[in-house]
Amino acid sequence: ASTANIYSEQLEAIFYFTPVSGIVSSPYHPASDHYGVDLVARDNEPIKAAAEGTIIFSGWTQEYGYSMIIQHRGGVLSVYKHNSELLEKVGNFVNAGDVIAIIGNTGELTDGPHLHFEIWYNGNPVDPEEFVSF
Repeated sequence: ASTANIYSEQLEAIFYFTPVSGIVSSPYHPASDHYGVDLVARDNEPIKAAAEGTIIFSGWTQEYGYSMIIQHRGGVLSVYKHNSELLEKVGNFVNAGDVIAIIGNTGELTDGPHLHFEIWYNGNPVDPEEFVSF
């Protein structure tokens, strides 16, 4: 099987839950270092885990504010940035659809309440819109 087939089979084997209902204000554009999608939603909207997995990062960064990373099976990670509040700690197991954070506007690289959401597979970013319906 070609690498592309293996890649999509692993990613498509996971059912992805929509992390937040919103409008894609900025699409995936790796050429400009935008490795995910920006989703604009209402203030205080809950952010949900896109798939089951273990929290491997839950904390603050200067650029992205309160952020969280979930490790899923098959070498897949999901990333959630600019939250106002984080509701899960590193090491916690979450199910798809569990509320993990509250939408926010934290960090230097933000311009209003939104979720920056990424999916990575074996160290490479992929376009979340190919796997999640927003």
